[in-house]
Amino acid sequence: MGTIALVILCYLIGSLSFAVMVSRACGLPDPRTYGSGNPGATNVMRSGKKAAAALTLLGDGAKGWAAVFLAQFLAPQWGVPEMGIALAALAAFLGHLFPVFFGFKGGKGVATAAGILLALNLWLGLAVLATWITVFMLSRISSLSALIAALSAPLYAAFFLGNRKLTVGMVLVLALLLIWRHRSNIRNLLQGKEGGFKKAEE
Repeated sequence: MGTIALVILCYLIGSLSFAVMVSRACGLPDPRTYGSGNPGATNVMRSGKKAAAALTLLGDGAKGWAAVFLAQFLAPQWGVPEMGIALAALAAFLGHLFPVFFGFKGGKGVATAAGILLALNLWLGLAVLATWITVFMLSRISSLSALIAALSAPLYAAFFLGNRKLTVGMVLVLALLLIWRHRSNIRNLLQGKEGGFKKAEE
């Protein structure tokens, strides 16, 4: 029962869509109605409000971190094994992708995944973030950076969490889900149509 309760709790935390909530608080259009239709920081940026995009990024990352931190904190008290923590972390990510509070239409999960990985292991999270930053500095393409970071995540997890095989497996599933959510971006990349950020926009 402890594992089920923890999974549900983390899913509900993940279901908090900061792109929608921040946009509402700032009087901006619902990010699901313009641009890419994706409720995430990159699409909120298209509203022209950088502060709103930054708050969305921080909020989505923080909820991923908070969910996993809470799961790891409560696990010993609730008798939840490693498998339960891994499932709870995955549930938080699925909550972002399919939020119950917002019609199951969620974002692509980059910031939330980063928060989850940072909570699992600081060095794992920093390694994935460093990969994203490096690729972005070279390409200026957010989606390409996310895809390469996702591909690297299971490898880093195997290195930093080699003795926690169930958690490493969860990171692999998380990475595959993130890549799947970027399938339209992958098509655009292959066709040379994926847009990036110009240096002047920094």
